[in-house]
Amino acid sequence: MTPDGTWAGGGRAWHAQGVKGDAAPAGEGAAPEVVALARVVARLRSEVVDLEGVAATTAVVERAKGVLMAQVGVSADAAYELLLERAGRRGRTVLEECWITLGQVRVRQSRRTAGTARISLPTASTAGPRKEPSTSAFSRRRYLAGHHDDGELNGLLARVADGLAAAHGGDDIAELLVTVLGAATDVDAVMIYTVAAAGSLDLTGSAGIDEALAEQWRHVPPLSGVAALEAVAGRRALWLEDVEQDARRYLLIGDPPERWPARAWVPVPGDGQPRAAIGFLRTRPGPFAAGTRALLRQATRLCAGPLGAPERARDAESVGAAGGGYAEAVQLILDTMAGPATLLTPLRSESGEVEDYRIDAAAPESVDVAGRRGKELVGRRLLETYPTVAGTPLWEGYLETLTTGTRYEGEPFTYEEVAAGVPRQSVYSVRASRLGDHLVVSWICHDTSQRETRRLADMQRLGNLGWAGWNLVTDTVTWSEQVYAIFDREPGRGPMPLEELPSHVVPDDLHQLGAAVERLLSEGEAVDQPFRITTGHGVRHLRIVAEAQTDADGTPVEVHGFFQDVTAQHDIEVALRDSERAVLLQRGMLQAERALAARLQDTLLPIPQQSLELAGLCIDVAYVPADSGINVGGDWYSAIGLPDESALFVVGDVAGHGLAAVGTMAQLRFTAKGMTVTGSPLPDVLRRLNTLLLHTGSDPSGSATATMVMARYQPWDRRLVWVRAGHLPPLLIRGDRAEFLEQPQGTLLGATFAASYEQAALNLLPGDHLLFYTDGLVEEPGEDIGTGLDRLAETAVRLLREGHGETLARTLVALCTAHRDDICVLDVHVPDIRVPDGDVPDGDVP
Repeated sequence: MTPDGTWAGGGRAWHAQGVKGDAAPAGEGAAPEVVALARVVARLRSEVVDLEGVAATTAVVERAKGVLMAQVGVSADAAYELLLERAGRRGRTVLEECWITLGQVRVRQSRRTAGTARISLPTASTAGPRKEPSTSAFSRRRYLAGHHDDGELNGLLARVADGLAAAHGGDDIAELLVTVLGAATDVDAVMIYTVAAAGSLDLTGSAGIDEALAEQWRHVPPLSGVAALEAVAGRRALWLEDVEQDARRYLLIGDPPERWPARAWVPVPGDGQPRAAIGFLRTRPGPFAAGTRALLRQATRLCAGPLGAPERARDAESVGAAGGGYAEAVQLILDTMAGPATLLTPLRSESGEVEDYRIDAAAPESVDVAGRRGKELVGRRLLETYPTVAGTPLWEGYLETLTTGTRYEGEPFTYEEVAAGVPRQSVYSVRASRLGDHLVVSWICHDTSQRETRRLADMQRLGNLGWAGWNLVTDTVTWSEQVYAIFDREPGRGPMPLEELPSHVVPDDLHQLGAAVERLLSEGEAVDQPFRITTGHGVRHLRIVAEAQTDADGTPVEVHGFFQDVTAQHDIEVALRDSERAVLLQRGMLQAERALAARLQDTLLPIPQQSLELAGLCIDVAYVPADSGINVGGDWYSAIGLPDESALFVVGDVAGHGLAAVGTMAQLRFTAKGMTVTGSPLPDVLRRLNTLLLHTGSDPSGSATATMVMARYQPWDRRLVWVRAGHLPPLLIRGDRAEFLEQPQGTLLGATFAASYEQAALNLLPGDHLLFYTDGLVEEPGEDIGTGLDRLAETAVRLLREGHGETLARTLVALCTAHRDDICVLDVHVPDIRVPDGDVPDGDVP
C-alpha cells in the first residue's frame, strides 16, 4: 500500500476502491462521438495511473537500494540482488520487501532522532579533513581501490540513492550530485548530457554553472573533440586532468576552460549503448584518486534509472516466479562474474526424483568437456555436458543441497575428461547453493600437474620474462622468480614497491613509462611499453605487457602481466642498425668514388664515337666497363702522334679498381707518353714504368701491378716496333688469316726489380688489322685462356668478311653479352692502296 492509498505491484498501480474517473461516464443516450471521447479520456487516465504507479515503484526501489548500501556496505547492483534474494526467500514481491526495508529504517531513525526521517547531506563543514592524493604516476596509494573509507563511500551512495527517489528532472539530479559528492570529491559543477537525434547531445541537467554557460552548451552537435560524445561512444570514462594538454584534443567547457582544470565524463550504463553521460567538473587541479573515480562511477550508475536508462528493473512476477525469471536474473549476474558458475534447474521424474539438471544460466568462463563456453551451455543437460558426474559424491551433494538448503562444499576430486582424443585428469573443488528450486554451482580447477609448472618456469626462463600481478583492493603484489632475476633483486626483499621503480628507471624513460602506468592503473587500458633500468650489471632494456581487470563500474581492481628482458634482442638490433648504417655509408662513399673515378676516366681517357685517322692509319677504339661492382676499372688505351710524325699505340690494364686504379692509369699513360715523345726507346720506357710502380707499391692508395702493350708505327716504311709487359699478344689479321704475334720477353709491371724487356718488329701491309685488347675480351670463368684467344681470332676474321672492317673493335665488344671485367680494344687498320701491276709492297710475315 503506497502513501496515497494504492497498491503498487506488477508494474501497475490499482486504487483500493477500484479505478474511478472524476467525471461520470456517458449515459446510454449520449451521442456516439461523446461516447468515443469518454472512452479515450478513460484510457488516457488509466495510462496516467499506470505511469504514476511505475514512477512510485522506481522511487521506492531506489530508496531501498540506497538504505541497503549504507547498512551492508555493498554496491548498487549488490543491494538490488540482496532485495531479490530476501524477497524470494520470504515469499514476497520485491516492492513489498522494499517497503519493509524502508519501514525498518524509519523505526530506527525515529528512536535515534525523535522523528527525523532523512539523513542530512554532507557539506564542506562536516566532511572533515581529507588528504590530497599524490599526483605522481608512481604513487601506489593513488591507484588502490580499497584505501578509502568504504563506510563513508557507501554512505554517500546511499544518500545519492535516497535523493534520486525524490529528484525530478536532470537539474535536480545534478544539484543532488554536487551537494552530496562535492565535499568528498571537490566536484564544483555537474553537467548531464543525453544523446539526441543524429548523435547530437542535449544538456538535460546542470548545477554549479551559470545560466549563460549552460545556454551556450545546451545543444552540442556530433563533432569530433567532444569529450562527452567520446565517453558515450567508447563506453568508458574520460579523466581530463591536464587542461593544457586536453585543450589540444577536446572542446573544453568553460570561459575560460582553466576555470575547471580537472574534469571527468562518465557514461551512464544501460542495457545497450549508453545514451547519457555525466560531467563532473572541479576547480582544484590534479588527478582524480582511485577512490574518487570509483565513487563517481557508482554514483553515475545509480543515476541510470532516473535518467531513462533503467538498471535491471523487474516486476514482481519476473522475480517471484520460478523458471525463466530466475534464469534471466541470474544470467545477468553471472555475466559480470569471473570464474565458472552455472544455474541448474532440477528435472524430475513423475515420482518427483531428480533425473538430471538443466543449465539455465552460465558465466562466460564456464566450459564443458566439449569446449562449449558460457551461454553455449544454456539449455543443455548436466549429464550431457559432464556425463561422468552421475552417481558421484558430487551428485549426492547436489541432491542434499536441493533438499535441505545447506550449502555444499565438496572436497577436491579428480575428474577425467578427454580433449582431442587424449585423456586428461584435473582436480576440481565445487560449491553449490540453493536459490529457490534451483542450484547455483561454482567450481575451481586446481592444476596439480608438475609438468605444467615446470613448463611455465622454463618458458619464463627461456623467454627471459616473468609474471607479475597486483591486487589493487588488498594491495598485494606477486612476482614470479624470473622477475626478481630481471630486476636483479633479491627475492628475500619481496616485490618492488611502485614508488621505488623510478629510482631504477633511466630518467629519459620515466615520462613515457609513467604515462603507461597511469593508463593501466587509472583507466584500465592494456599497455605494451619498453623502458630501461639500471642494475649492478649495467643498463637493461625491458618490456612490460599488462592488462587490468575492472569491477562493474570500470574501476581497475587487479592488474597482471609480464616483464621481459629484451636487452640481448636490443643489442642485436643496435648492431644490425649500426651494420646497416655502415653499409649505407660505405655504399655512399663507393658510389661517390665511382662517380669521381668515372669523371676522371672520361677526362683522362675520352672514347671517340667514330674511327679516327693517325699516321695514315684508321684507328677504331672501344671501351666497356664491367657490369658488376660499383668501382671503375683500370683498363686504358692511348693513340697519339709523335713529333717525328710516327704514332704511338698503348693498351694497358691496371690491377684493381676505383680511384687508385684510375690514378695509376693516369701515371702510366702520361709517363709513357712523355718518355716516348722525348725519344726514349720502348724497352727503356717499360723499365722506368716498372720502377715507378715498384716505388709507388708501398703507398696503400696506389696500385702495385699492371700489364701493358706498346707499339710505335713509322708511316714512311710501315714498320711497327712493339713491346709488352705481361700483356696478351696482339692479333694480326691479314687477308683470311688471323695469327697472334710472337711475344718478346716482358714481365708484369711492378712485379720485380729484375724485370727485363725486349722489343719485336714487323712491317704492316695495306689491308692489315692489328688488334690490341685487354683480358676482359677473351676470358670466361672456368675456361682456358687459349680457348678465348682462338674464339677471338675466328670471330675477327668472320666480322671482316661480313664487312665490319671500319668498326671491328666496337663490334667485337658488342658481341660480349656478359661484361664480367672491363674491356678495352684498339684496332689499327692499314688502308688498302692501289699499286701498279708488278709492284708488290714490302712487308714481314709474322
